[in-house]
Amino acid sequence: MVDEPEYRSIRNVGEVEIRRYPPIILATVKGMTSSEGFGILFRYISGNNLARSKIPMTAPVINADQYFEKIPMTAPVISDVNAMSFVMPANYTMMTIPRPRDQRVEMEEWPERIMAVLRFRGRVDRKMVDERIEELYDILGKEGISTRGHPVLMQYNPPYTPGFMRRNEVAVEIINGSISSP
Repeated sequence: MVDEPEYRSIRNVGEVEIRRYPPIILATVKGMTSSEGFGILFRYISGNNLARSKIPMTAPVINADQYFEKIPMTAPVISDVNAMSFVMPANYTMMTIPRPRDQRVEMEEWPERIMAVLRFRGRVDRKMVDERIEELYDILGKEGISTRGHPVLMQYNPPYTPGFMRRNEVAVEIINGSISSP
């Protein structure tokens, strides 16, 4: 089992969970396919860094625009429209994380953020993810909760996991002032 970024559940809105995530350090590559980005990032955590250190895997794999390509689903990955990022274990800081040898890998720190998350199971395809994203936005819209940025798909399981056992989530950042605790 791999570590996952800790978060605090703020409230539920129907099937949507509102979560506060702490700052997260990411190793990011931009402008390539999911499989290319995954390979570069996997080599980084496998020791292709200046310290030649192995970095433990975390979960989930998070994708946005590129979430429909088949990639090795080990973890940890965040993929933005043209970027893919591995989430670094929480015990690292920007000062202590091993620096990459490959210049295509950039280190960045996401600030604390609040995300609206809708969980579902199964093997994903474009239609399924689009439907879940639409459902997420419908629920948030009915509650008057404002969002920012692109929605993401978060996948928690390796590729050999049977579909009925796969944990997936679609998520989008929400604007803090648009929510209130129950």
